[in-house]
Amino acid sequence: MIAQLESPTLDTPCRLPYAVEGLLQVFTSSHRNFFTSVMAQALRISGQGTPVLVVQFLKGGIGQGPEAPVQLGEHLDWVRCDLPRCIDTPELDEIEAGSLRKLWDYTQQVVSEGKYSLVVLDELSLAISFGLIPESEVLEFLEKRPSHVDIILTGPNMPEPILELADQITEIRRSHRP
Repeated sequence: MIAQLESPTLDTPCRLPYAVEGLLQVFTSSHRNFFTSVMAQALRISGQGTPVLVVQFLKGGIGQGPEAPVQLGEHLDWVRCDLPRCIDTPELDEIEAGSLRKLWDYTQQVVSEGKYSLVVLDELSLAISFGLIPESEVLEFLEKRPSHVDIILTGPNMPEPILELADQITEIRRSHRP
């Protein structure tokens, strides 16, 4: 298998004669096993030279956080909270809550700057349902994002107001029972 780690640069950028609107996609499921599909999409798009950001709000990563994203290839930044554990409860101590807030503020900032063309916000619905990120802030963020930015939201029980904004909703369910 050959992996493309560096994409060639064009001397003249390719400009379309019209604006392309970014999509809001939601991937939801009662079980948590669909991140691989979303990550494959992010890797495929970044491999074509498009800047991609993957944010995992509830996964810990020692030495990560906005200051130290993991870089997969040339165009994909992957960032998690700078915590030694995964968040699985709404009860956070001050350091954990601060780390999550810092990640959310960073995400809003880089998206508003238009630095990335695709942004994956993993398990955002759980962060909302735990009360860690206010739903009203997420709705405002989605409404104010640059028009060309594609957003993928993941997680179970996505709030209805977010589903109403979505251009595409993918619900993953089991097709059989063991």
